[in-house]
Amino acid sequence: MNELTNVPHWYLSLGGMRLEFNSETLIMSWIVMGVLVVFGFLATRKLSFLPGSWQSLGEVMVNAFQGLVSDALDERNRHYFPLILTVFLFIWLSNMLGVIPGLSEPTKDLNTPLAYGLLGFVISHYAGIKAKGIKAYLSEYVQPMFFMAPLNIIGELSKVVSISFRLYGNIMGGSIIILVVSDLVYGLVLPPALNAFFGLFVGTIQAFVFTMLTLVYISVQTK
Repeated sequence: MNELTNVPHWYLSLGGMRLEFNSETLIMSWIVMGVLVVFGFLATRKLSFLPGSWQSLGEVMVNAFQGLVSDALDERNRHYFPLILTVFLFIWLSNMLGVIPGLSEPTKDLNTPLAYGLLGFVISHYAGIKAKGIKAYLSEYVQPMFFMAPLNIIGELSKVVSISFRLYGNIMGGSIIILVVSDLVYGLVLPPALNAFFGLFVGTIQAFVFTMLTLVYISVQTK
């Protein structure tokens, strides 16, 4: 279990404070961002009516998620589409890294899914205020009676915990299972199969679920 307990850190002194950063999570996140930048460049550098392979792949993803966003959001709020697609691609690629030997998933660190959970929370409530106005937005927290406001607020905050820990728990749980089985059978046949299963299947499902929940939160706040 040393792979899970020994976490490499970078340290930074700032204003008398000692900051710690998970270097593995940062490096893996930079790799994901680099892959996305390169893919975006390859998919858009030679746009044509008869698309090449990279452009075709980009168009498939854009069309798929445009349909989902169009079904969930009205015409005024469909500009959130780039956010939704970016969230999916980042989390999906992060989950896929665990399939590659020597690499690990940034989503295995709670800070990554929690950051994306907070991002979705802030943007969804910003969208709600923008769509309804601050007065109508705040009035929803005192429904059906004013003393329900604390429970309504807690209910909204719990969404961040729910969406973040769901992703973190599934990715970290998969890593633990793979490590345990690897120690039992010495990494012959089953661990690679488990690694592929958790990375490709579970990783894709969890990325899609996380993205759809973010989309639903925005949709609920804007209606």
